Amino acid sequence: MGQQLHFEKHLLGGRSQTLKFAFVIDPLHSLKPWKDSTIAMMRATEKHGHEVFAIESHTLGWRCPEPGQNGGVFGLAMHLHPRPDDHDWYRETGRDWLLLNSFDVVIMRKDPPFDAEYLTATWLLERAEAEGVRVFNRPRALREHSEKLAIMEFADFIPPTLVARDIAQLQHFIDEEHDVIVKPLDGMGGSQIFRIQKNDPNRNVILETMTRLGRRTIMAQRYLPEIAQGDKRILLIGGKPVPYCLARIPKAGETRGNLAVGGVGVAQDLSPNDRRIAEHLGPILAKRGLLLVGLDVIGNHLTEINVTSPTCMVEIKQQTAFDAAGAFITTIEHLCGVY
Repeated sequence: MGQQLHFEKHLLGGRSQTLKFAFVIDPLHSLKPWKDSTIAMMRATEKHGHEVFAIESHTLGWRCPEPGQNGGVFGLAMHLHPRPDDHDWYRETGRDWLLLNSFDVVIMRKDPPFDAEYLTATWLLERAEAEGVRVFNRPRALREHSEKLAIMEFADFIPPTLVARDIAQLQHFIDEEHDVIVKPLDGMGGSQIFRIQKNDPNRNVILETMTRLGRRTIMAQRYLPEIAQGDKRILLIGGKPVPYCLARIPKAGETRGNLAVGGVGVAQDLSPNDRRIAEHLGPILAKRGLLLVGLDVIGNHLTEINVTSPTCMVEIKQQTAFDAAGAFITTIEHLCGVY
């Protein structure tokens, strides 16, 4: 608990102003209250005395202003009152089509895939920014930081990696490294991740399938045996690392630690190397408008930089009492000038 108090004190003192928060999300019924960081943020928002609204991303739109009429980016906003009961976690007290500039803060929490609809949402949210709306993470930063490819900027921290769609290049990389992980550039939750060893009889068909016969670019990385000790999720809030990470440990017979495929999350203190990576990347990413980031670290290597909808807040709080969701809302209050 001392860690939590120190972290929040470092970011902000008291507060006295009510803000209106709009969370742009996937369909409300798809959220999982017992583990979803977005719901943890909503609960923290109301606990801090602010209003909570949810806007399902498919309702976003824009209307040209006309004489005598308001225009701009809008969405169908549901006014929610979050509850602690995971079986009945909110009350809705109204919904209406509202302009996004009627909110003090908009939080983009739609999950990947980063497809044409996600891209369109970032364009709409960037227009809302131009209309004076504070949007986190910033839409332009979301577009410019592929969760897989962003690691290229920080090559000193990553394992041997190849990005390609040419099957011969990928085959050569496997021959060099002997044991690799291949994954699509737009997946999440461990989807379509394969481990290929040099003598794997299925290596050709896996590469053909993953690249769609050389028509889709993928990522290959050296397999890191330290995955057995966990794929660590390190959260950055406002450029500063949360003092605990969540090591997602693969279940027996698995090479993926993702919680979505059965991994077990174990909260632990940051190692000196974890902190070195986090403290190097944190200020750089925060300056670009990435207020909340999830770094994935296996052993001593950075493997991904998650910026769309980083999670693991719930598990960290359950195991350490550190309220990362509360720290996130506190950081936003500070940026909004609420003391």
